[in-house]
Amino acid sequence: MIHPLRKRLAGCLALLAFSTTLLTPAFAALDIGDKVPKFTADAALGGKTFRYSLADALAKGPVVVYFFPAADSNDCSIEAHAFAEAIDQFAALGATVIGVSADDIGTLSKFSVKSCQSRFPVASDESKTVIQGFDAVMQTRPDFANRLSYVIAPDGTVAYFYQNLNPDKHVERMLSAVKALPKTTASR
Repeated sequence: MIHPLRKRLAGCLALLAFSTTLLTPAFAALDIGDKVPKFTADAALGGKTFRYSLADALAKGPVVVYFFPAADSNDCSIEAHAFAEAIDQFAALGATVIGVSADDIGTLSKFSVKSCQSRFPVASDESKTVIQGFDAVMQTRPDFANRLSYVIAPDGTVAYFYQNLNPDKHVERMLSAVKALPKTTASR
């Protein structure tokens, strides 16, 4: 009598574990040491559009690639402003910053002036190719990028990542991660 009960209990536990996995959003991020997809994209800096190349940026040093859901939303504007305020600190460490969202380039052109204060570029990924390549798709709203930030070492590998919809700690964490890079890596 106990044996069938144990079997039934084990089945229920397995079903519960499976259903919990389906209901829990997957943690999506490339891991430390993973190679990142090199990309080119239309970008804007100070309202002017240009073609951004991650490979070209990495040739100069580490790159902070941060994904954000939507230009001009409150939290995305807060985050962009924080990156703009810290851009000199990143530059002093030999690092550059690029923001990426699924917004069109016209929207990002205005955002690059208003929220980014013409201090760093933002790239348009309307096709979500870059967003998907970096595992930055928002699980609950797949038309948007998740708020996910990466420090990419000059060799094209992930040195650090941070994922949180709250914009408050992204800049602080990215700056700390760039500071922690080996000196030969950070000052290429």
